[in-house]
Amino acid sequence: MPGPVPAPLFDDLARGSGGRAAAAHLSSAQYGKHLLLLRRVVDVANQTGHPGAVRARDAYELLARAQQHAPDPVARVLRTPTVGVWARRTALALAGHRAEPARIGALSALAVSAALRAGVDARVEVPLDGPTVPLPSLGRALVGEAPSALVEIDDGRAIIGVAGRSVVEVPEDPHEDAPGWHALRRLAAEHRGRRLELLLDDQDPDRMPGTDLVARRLDAEELHWWRGTLQQAWESLVDHHWTIAEETAAIVTTLTPITAPGGKVYTSATARHAFGNLGSSRPTGPVPFALTFAHEVQHAKLTALLDLVDLTLPEDGSRYYAPWRPDPRPASGLLQGVYAHLGVAGFWRRYRHVAEGEEARRAHVDFAHWRRSTVDAAHVLADSGRLTTDGKRFLALTDHTLREWQNEPVPDSAERAARDAARRHLDRWRARNGTSG
Repeated sequence: MPGPVPAPLFDDLARGSGGRAAAAHLSSAQYGKHLLLLRRVVDVANQTGHPGAVRARDAYELLARAQQHAPDPVARVLRTPTVGVWARRTALALAGHRAEPARIGALSALAVSAALRAGVDARVEVPLDGPTVPLPSLGRALVGEAPSALVEIDDGRAIIGVAGRSVVEVPEDPHEDAPGWHALRRLAAEHRGRRLELLLDDQDPDRMPGTDLVARRLDAEELHWWRGTLQQAWESLVDHHWTIAEETAAIVTTLTPITAPGGKVYTSATARHAFGNLGSSRPTGPVPFALTFAHEVQHAKLTALLDLVDLTLPEDGSRYYAPWRPDPRPASGLLQGVYAHLGVAGFWRRYRHVAEGEEARRAHVDFAHWRRSTVDAAHVLADSGRLTTDGKRFLALTDHTLREWQNEPVPDSAERAARDAARRHLDRWRARNGTSG
């Protein structure tokens, strides 16, 4: 049994849920990962003699002082998804494993965010990102082009100055815009005593690697639309998909607007090293948005679990048919898809009983389609020989959930439509890839 994960939590996750307890365990492990990566940045900078090593060490000492003074507010800063992305990239670049420059100075900006949240006085020089001073988890100051800026924190307020010609004061609530200050704005929803709080990250350079980002800041009208749609989606999750709601509130902290590629109507994403961030193009309504949480939270849970437990063997070039992709997938990718579509099938399983008319018919079809396609993919994965011992245990429990769902009645017309959709996908896949699947 995997040592870093208690057996009951591992089994609950494998069955498809896990709830608040599993989410808390995974979130805690990801926080520890962030702390280790930050320490790694400082250590590798010292070992390699990087010119920013002294500044990095000073920033790390300020972080430690802030954490000692107010551990909970500082932990919220350090849990920010972009912290993990930046720290990993920087540690790899410092060690020569990435060609890009090591943005080591960003550690000073992170220390400023932590000190401000903790109410610790400080005076720190921070680098600029173009004409802005980004403060992770808070926002950015618009100061104009310069090599660096000086941030002074006194009595819980921060003043940002550049060579005496530009001064920006971070507002008392840093998540509200102010002159010269672009906040990371809040998205919040509440229903039946359950609350979801997210930050809308449409500016951090590390916010959602590997996606097509919306390359501008959302305006007030767009922000209003996201808030309203999130509220409706949250109501649906709380009323009908309570485990998803529970896990979403415990895991997802940030929403990043992205664009749908290749003419697609909608897309969503999670990034492996940005735990807690969900990327989404503009959903077509609250139900697709609620489904996005069911789908992407599964990815987030599995990705975090894979930092603790190996479920697949090292890749050997083998590729397999995935009923949700146009291309063959490795075993690790197939496992991700099986687990995510377990969440998709579970969403439609509940939603079909609360929808009406044509929407209910479509939900029955989607449930029938994804329960069958996902269990078929799970069986391909089980026969692949690419799972570890823990992976076999995990997939067996996932498969048990899926097999139980096969016995739930759906209208005959929905079964036929689901079979036809699966057959069309496989035919297209074979035509594209020239294999038997």
